[in-house]
Amino acid sequence: MSGVVSLNTQAVLLLTAPLTLGRGEREARLLTPGEFNRLARCLADDQREPADLLGPEANELQGKCHTVVDRDRLEKLLGRGFLLSQALERWETRSIWVASRLDPEYPGRLRARLKDGAPAILYGCGEPAILESGGLAVVGSRDVSEALLEYAEDVGRLAARARCTVVSGAARGIDQASMRGALQVGGRVVGVLSDSLERTALAHETREFLMDERLVLVCPYDPLAGFSVGQAMQRNKLIYALADAALVVSSSFETGGTWAGAVEQLEKLRFVPVYVRSDGVTEKGLAALLQKGARPWPDPSGPEELAETLAATLEPEKNESPQ
Repeated sequence: MSGVVSLNTQAVLLLTAPLTLGRGEREARLLTPGEFNRLARCLADDQREPADLLGPEANELQGKCHTVVDRDRLEKLLGRGFLLSQALERWETRSIWVASRLDPEYPGRLRARLKDGAPAILYGCGEPAILESGGLAVVGSRDVSEALLEYAEDVGRLAARARCTVVSGAARGIDQASMRGALQVGGRVVGVLSDSLERTALAHETREFLMDERLVLVCPYDPLAGFSVGQAMQRNKLIYALADAALVVSSSFETGGTWAGAVEQLEKLRFVPVYVRSDGVTEKGLAALLQKGARPWPDPSGPEELAETLAATLEPEKNESPQ
């Protein structure tokens, strides 16, 4: 992805991103996703974009949008140019790229599937083209047995040998195991983080794969953001939106991020078919997901079978009319 940050993205960052505060400076109240969407619609109604808020007609536009966002608040947010320049310089030195929903480089799958629910800003490190490759989402609990970790690694290796990208959340446990398995045999991986993008991108164990363009890390939150349960829950939909199918290896029952993400996918979003591990071991969370419409994983024995499984999930899309 180009190191040049578009004016639209700069404007969206000023409006929605925390950036890095200088000593003694007070942070203006950032626009929430809903507020930004309303502002974007207000601008679009006037055939304008966020970038126009940084142009010569900024004062006029701020006046037109004052019913959506208070003018004084807009001015304070848009006046953080120095903080933005500092943040952009920091990200560039760490090979972190940033794209807004208005950029052509923004992942098309997120824009098409999530629409206004797609993150206004996406931060990343690594080869962004991998984000358009689809693949198999592999998710599961953090605290699991060694046997399940080996199972997830095997799935990752099988996906890689089938030339299928592994999409996961990069969390400890099943997520990291599936990613590790794919990378070990030369596969491609998308890691959708909910926190700590900068720290993860700089970690020794990930740099080689990022530089080899086999791994891309993305996060809808500031690269320095720490962990929060809410952020982890929100990023789940991005994992499913970037994939062609999903496999839940392990899940608690009615609790935890894996459960919440799978249920949201099955009952509300329905982007992709959701499979659950079916190796003969009964797990309450997985059994409940089957009751909600998940499918038993067919346990493909080789790359060809896995490719056929994923190809079958794409058949309905061929018959859908473009929206």
